Amino acid sequence: MTDFTSLSLWHDSLGADEWAPRFPLAGDTSADIAIVGGGLTGLWTAYYLQRSDPTLRIVVLEAQVVGFGASGRNGGWCSALLPMSIEAMTKTHSHEQAMAMQREMFTTVDEVGAVAAAEGIDCDFQKGGTVGLARTALQVARGRSQIAEMQHHGFSDDDYRWMDADEAAGRVGASNVLGATFTPHCAAIHPSKLVRGLARVLELRGVRIYEQTPVTRINPGSVETAQGKVRAEVIVRATEAFSPALPGLRRSVAPVYSLMIATEPLDDSFFDTVGLHHRETFNDGRRMVIYGQRTADNRLAFGGRGAPYHFASKIKPEFDQHPRVHQLIHNTLKELFPSLGDAAVTHRWGGAVAVPRDWWCSARFDRATGIASAGGYVGDGVGTTNLAGRTLTDLILRVDSDLVRLPWVDHRSRQWEPEPLRWLGINGMVTLPSGADRYEEKTGKPERWRSAILSKTIGH
Repeated sequence: MTDFTSLSLWHDSLGADEWAPRFPLAGDTSADIAIVGGGLTGLWTAYYLQRSDPTLRIVVLEAQVVGFGASGRNGGWCSALLPMSIEAMTKTHSHEQAMAMQREMFTTVDEVGAVAAAEGIDCDFQKGGTVGLARTALQVARGRSQIAEMQHHGFSDDDYRWMDADEAAGRVGASNVLGATFTPHCAAIHPSKLVRGLARVLELRGVRIYEQTPVTRINPGSVETAQGKVRAEVIVRATEAFSPALPGLRRSVAPVYSLMIATEPLDDSFFDTVGLHHRETFNDGRRMVIYGQRTADNRLAFGGRGAPYHFASKIKPEFDQHPRVHQLIHNTLKELFPSLGDAAVTHRWGGAVAVPRDWWCSARFDRATGIASAGGYVGDGVGTTNLAGRTLTDLILRVDSDLVRLPWVDHRSRQWEPEPLRWLGINGMVTLPSGADRYEEKTGKPERWRSAILSKTIGH
């Protein structure tokens, strides 16, 4: 039997009993709505559909176990981040619609916390906001520019503001802090507790969840698995980074790996020095994406990008480990917090996030085929999945709400290039941020050409 506790800190901390698989599908069945994928997109969609119409017969099909993928092993940021920018949304929609999308994400962070509280899901939710540290003069300039840009769009200090060095260091006492951006719209969570708790709530309300049931094909009106067929008027594809394994979806998204580590529990004296008293999520202004949080049991959980994309969009368990990148992540954490000293790293893990060709997430429902889908979060899915669930519910149930008019609804990203161009292009992009960081560290000057390529490639 698969040891699901080995997937991440979050899986391990719940223990083996929590990960005993549910029964798989046993023969053909029918439902009103069949949901493919037992991550947060699928479960939030089931939650809001069932809450809106308790008579609906809903089936969830999961290839492994609920929370096996990114929903159970991410960085634990329930944030208002979107992969596409305000500018990108304004190019295809109005500025008002772009602002509405971002403000809806602010609301979504609170919605996740409210549902967790109402349903008794103890997922260590604490809304401490995000501190984006500036640790060089160039990072200060970029951070101030980001705040000015967001306020130019119409956001206030209540949404995005600049912190001076003293305030920033009081929040996150990392090395060489010169200032920081701050937004309150983020909570630290334990992702596996959230996704597993949500599944339990759904089962109590009559939603059927079949684990260990890989889907082999999605057709209008039916879902095929090795164990049987599910017939349903509406099918929701919530497969995210695993989508390329399905027929016709090989180039729909690219599974790009993000890796994490977690320290042993740290003494209170460590946090007396470095802060994080409200469990603020944190990163800094380097080009390479990094992200961290203080867990409820006083660890630092910290991650970053930089792992390679694998040819033909392959996802394999061995890709979750990359000694060189994991060591770089550990080195970065010690650079941020020298007082960590020899604190042990107890967990190293990783997983794939879904990257669309234009870096846009989307929520879609084709009424003609009865097939809905949502995803493409590029690692910002903990909050966005909740908005996806509410949006798909309104689309499926024909609710004329503000949600169905948001810019991501019915957005279609173009396909990724065929191999080997996809492998060459994505792995080229993987190296650009670290190259930009090395250039800026060496010269003290803004890096331009790599940043320009990234901006052109991802559309913002």
